[in-house]
Amino acid sequence: MTMRPIRLLGDPVLRTPAEPVTAFDGSLRDLVDDLMDTLLGAEGRAGVAAPQIGVPLRVFAYKAGGRVGYVVNPVLTVGDEPQEGDEGCLSIPELYFPRRRAMEATVEGLDRDGNAVTVSGSGFLARALQHETGHLDGVLYIDGLTGDPRRQALRAVRSAPWARAPR
Repeated sequence: MTMRPIRLLGDPVLRTPAEPVTAFDGSLRDLVDDLMDTLLGAEGRAGVAAPQIGVPLRVFAYKAGGRVGYVVNPVLTVGDEPQEGDEGCLSIPELYFPRRRAMEATVEGLDRDGNAVTVSGSGFLARALQHETGHLDGVLYIDGLTGDPRRQALRAVRSAPWARAPR
């Protein structure tokens, strides 16, 4: 079991769009295993994207809505109905803010052998799919905050102990 350390806000890999996976080989299988171990090895995690463990590839793992899995090279589509709810992120630890997302989401992509996979869900699973796909585009959940929640989030990030720690 290989739980990888999570990169924190400020690490450039989190703001760089990830590259598509082109090689479906042992290296990808190891990456998927590490993502799953990192996700399942701690309580309270709904997902982890490859950039969060320092790998700039389009892969994420999820555990939400009673479902567990991963997607390589996901393409996201969302419904029109919104949902409201607090959201957090492993890369912005211990901070949660209200974030509007679509109530329904689907990702289409591949498994580690190159076979097509589709994951669809609503509510919490839809939120997780959108959140993790955002990571692959270099977007963090706080980027979608507006108004007072955005101001509160930015203030909280500036004063967070992990934000001031040497890296």
